Amino acid sequence: MPADTGSQNGGSAADPRRHEGLWRALGTVQDPEIRRPITELDMVESADVDAEGIAHIHILLTIVGCPAANAIEAAVRAAATSLPEVTAVDLHVGVMTPVQREALTTRLRGDRGEREMPFGPGTLTRVFAVTSGKGGVGKSTITANLAAAFAARGLRVGIVDADVHGFSIPGLLGIGENAEAPVKPTRLDNMILPPVAHGIKLISIGMFLDDPRAAVAWRGPMLHRTINQFLTDVYFGDLDVLLLDLPPGTGDIAISIGQLLPNAEVVVVTTPQLAAAEVAERSGTLAVQTGQRIAGVIENMAGLVQPDGTVLDLFGSGGGDLVAERLSTVAKRPVPVLASVPLSVELRTGGDAGVPVVLSDPENAASVAILKAADTLLTGGRSLAGVKLGLSPR
Repeated sequence: MPADTGSQNGGSAADPRRHEGLWRALGTVQDPEIRRPITELDMVESADVDAEGIAHIHILLTIVGCPAANAIEAAVRAAATSLPEVTAVDLHVGVMTPVQREALTTRLRGDRGEREMPFGPGTLTRVFAVTSGKGGVGKSTITANLAAAFAARGLRVGIVDADVHGFSIPGLLGIGENAEAPVKPTRLDNMILPPVAHGIKLISIGMFLDDPRAAVAWRGPMLHRTINQFLTDVYFGDLDVLLLDLPPGTGDIAISIGQLLPNAEVVVVTTPQLAAAEVAERSGTLAVQTGQRIAGVIENMAGLVQPDGTVLDLFGSGGGDLVAERLSTVAKRPVPVLASVPLSVELRTGGDAGVPVVLSDPENAASVAILKAADTLLTGGRSLAGVKLGLSPR
């Protein structure tokens, strides 16, 4: 790549291959995976408009077979033709050299080392670990909808599907076996670019399996290594919120998350059933033992509202309040019930379709409850006292 193109190397206005108006237009095109302008990523090698109004553009994709190639090409053509002086587009597409790709990954990592995890105690990203005592309580559905609620509020959001044995986040967000276009992460040398769905960057072991129905039969060391790699090698960029969908119970991954992310705020999901609540309490107790803060409890599958207005408590009642009360004792501070999410057909069908109900039907009773929980989590922010903000006086 020429040394005088790209925002990082400060392309010159005198460069005959750089038309300033066209360059500014191309600056509106973002790489769908990295979510930054292609001009900032040195993906535009040249951009000029000749006397006949033909825009001659040469872009460089990050890798051969880049899954975002078609989207980038379409966006580049649209940006170029938005200029009144452009009558046609002559677009050439190449691929970065290993040296250019290495420069890009180094720039994306910034001051962070190649194997440095960016979400530890010093991070400005809010980290929420969503856990439950047992499976089948809708923990992953709640995680996906919380993420969608955060993203709908304009936040930069990522999800790590830490439930390696029972991964389901890709399908709940429309990326998976039944999706129209299943998406695989892109590798840039030792960096992994996560797919994006509904404005959410997500990573899951299911994205790396040739057969998504295959069983993942791994023991503790492999599980820990996988979660650590997700947190270090995946390029999420600057996130406002990172959610982790933990497996149910108090096993290896929950312990690893406690060690890797002691700053994570834990959200405990339970059903109203008292027996389920007693199990859910254990996952919250483990969080306290590893030094994590319990952000609150979400009660899922609460009463089903009937056509006549009465409520049918299929799974009993009181479980969420019981878990919050007991965890308040364990944590030695009040633990709130963030929401009681009613049974909802739309919540289930949204998960099957890969479209979170908070997006498809925000007025649904389940959506209202989840959106309320998301707002409560955001307003209950942690203190930044002692956290390095990365600012320096001039």
